Amino acid sequence: MMPAGTQTGLSTASAEQIVELDRRYVVPTYRRLHVVFVRGEGCELVDAEGRRYLDFVAGIAVCALGHAHPAVTAAIAAQAATLVHTSNLYHTVPGAQLAAELVRRSGLARVFFCNSGTEANEAAIKLARKHAYRKGEPERTTIITVKGAFHGRTLGSLAATPNPKYQEGFVPLPGGFKTIELENVAEARAAIDERTAAVLIEPVQGESGIHPVDAAYLGALRELCDQHGALLIFDEIQCGLGRIGSLFAFQHFGVKPDAVTLAKGLANGLPIGALLVGERAAESLQPGDHGTTFGGNPVACAAALAHLAVSERDDVPGNARRVGAVLREELERLAAAYPALLGEVRGIGLMLGVQVKEPATARAIVEAALEERVVVNDAGGNTLRFVPPLILTSEQAREGVRRLERALARL
Repeated sequence: MMPAGTQTGLSTASAEQIVELDRRYVVPTYRRLHVVFVRGEGCELVDAEGRRYLDFVAGIAVCALGHAHPAVTAAIAAQAATLVHTSNLYHTVPGAQLAAELVRRSGLARVFFCNSGTEANEAAIKLARKHAYRKGEPERTTIITVKGAFHGRTLGSLAATPNPKYQEGFVPLPGGFKTIELENVAEARAAIDERTAAVLIEPVQGESGIHPVDAAYLGALRELCDQHGALLIFDEIQCGLGRIGSLFAFQHFGVKPDAVTLAKGLANGLPIGALLVGERAAESLQPGDHGTTFGGNPVACAAALAHLAVSERDDVPGNARRVGAVLREELERLAAAYPALLGEVRGIGLMLGVQVKEPATARAIVEAALEERVVVNDAGGNTLRFVPPLILTSEQAREGVRRLERALARL
């Protein structure tokens, strides 16, 4: 029997009833804010009472084209009415076309589809070790990551995430990982050797509080990996697909990796992840080495194809650069007006963070901002994170900061 209140009339349930159902029946792994969103339009969300909010979170850097974009909606509807799922035992049109488009745009060679960012990173870890194994170097197993990284919550990607907050209570984690200081070339030089399978790094760290990595450091990692026969893998799950002003983050930094992981914005809200692999390791994973039932789902791939087409047609990465500059200027003005609360503004394009000087205040600012009808969130414990839809306008950027300023004034 279904719980009371869930059998009929769910679409007309009140916000309080929905919150109560959620709190009673969903595993409590999230600290959800007290709001029920029922609709999205462009860069706005609408709650159950009809109130409209400017969305500066975009599903955590997911809804690149905003909510209910007509091209994505049409692609999803058409594909859902045609073919929803077949598994990876067979070819499908959207999956093959999406792989070709990603290869064309990235200059890499092959694509593996999965369902999320953490799965893309799991695939990357397996790729690195299998690549070494197939070269006749089974001792080459170590994956090197950097402090401040976040690569996911499954056991392998969690082992690659050197943060005790996420790892506590889940040991023993898989071995074979080594952590080095970010942007310390000397330490990287000492760590990367003939036992290194790969270096895995985010070009812009997201969950730790929006920290762009120096291009010269990424270049040094490229040289060291080439010198020692290791793969260089970029985790672009949060910073890729136009968010920092280029379709791929590696294009912005001018350093080409051997593999790239993607997810979040790829299908504009539908679950999808991808591992893009360059020629060097393109044949390393063979039949039976890895798999997923839902990876490359036709509906998700159709949505991703629509997203890529609109992004290219409308120069969405260019908009992220232009409007990102406006948003950064507004946030710097705000930080200067509230020096006791806010500090450094960090980031690139429409992936920005503002330091909160008292970490405990970050959550209070997020909640106060929600009262002013602007959706932001906190990351890294002491940072306000701004990852809005990439179609955000300059006026929406300014209006969002005005609303945030009213929230700060109340605090």
